[in-house]
Amino acid sequence: MAPGANIPVASLPNLRDLGGYETADGAAVKRGRLYRSVLLGRLTDADLERVRRLGLRKIFDFRTADEFEATPDRDVGAVGINLNVLADRTGEGPASLLAKMDDPEALHAALADGQGGEMMRTAYSELIELPSANQAYGTFFRSVAESGSLPALFHCTTGKDRTGWAAAATLLFLGVGEEDVYHDYLQTNEQLWPALKPYLEQFERAGGDPEILRPVLGVDRSYLETAVGLMRGKYGSIDGYMRDGLGLEDQVLEALRDQMLDG
Repeated sequence: MAPGANIPVASLPNLRDLGGYETADGAAVKRGRLYRSVLLGRLTDADLERVRRLGLRKIFDFRTADEFEATPDRDVGAVGINLNVLADRTGEGPASLLAKMDDPEALHAALADGQGGEMMRTAYSELIELPSANQAYGTFFRSVAESGSLPALFHCTTGKDRTGWAAAATLLFLGVGEEDVYHDYLQTNEQLWPALKPYLEQFERAGGDPEILRPVLGVDRSYLETAVGLMRGKYGSIDGYMRDGLGLEDQVLEALRDQMLDG
């Protein structure tokens, strides 16, 4: 299976193994160690058993308390760890807007003329700037580095933004080439968009144009570029971000490499 390829579980779209990518120094990211996905609350019984066979030990959930309470994860036999990346956000974000799918007029007003993309780039800046984001991602990496933590899976609601940054930061830190990191990030558009078809059809029946939703339901290279650029501007490099932004000690970073790299 090629790196970044979808693991076909119908009720868990965008399920992927971070493994398989090569690093600049000739190592490879281990397969079967760290997975990403959407929320686990809509798993069917048959798919639940398939996910359990991954042998997951920890599930990292980057959602807010309200998101978790609305759709709790199903039990896949792993320890659940809730890490609210957006706890310090003030104001309305993209997820709040999408709660208004039954009001196409309001969504068109909020997302027209490039407003959707600009909202997403602001959201990606928050993934670097919010204290709650730094705390959540620091806890995530510290836990992944612990012996006995893996295999593990991380997710948010749609598995594309909070999850997308966690995946990108992981791969960048491990030394995967930047174009491979962007390739992995953009796979979400191929793997998630088809699963959203029922919601898009519902929006269209209510009088909306589904294309207006693409900037907030999909991903765009400029979104990740916003986070990467801000990360480098503030911390100089991915290693600086991990140390100074997330507060991770050298021994944690070394353990993270040991856990995730072959060679």
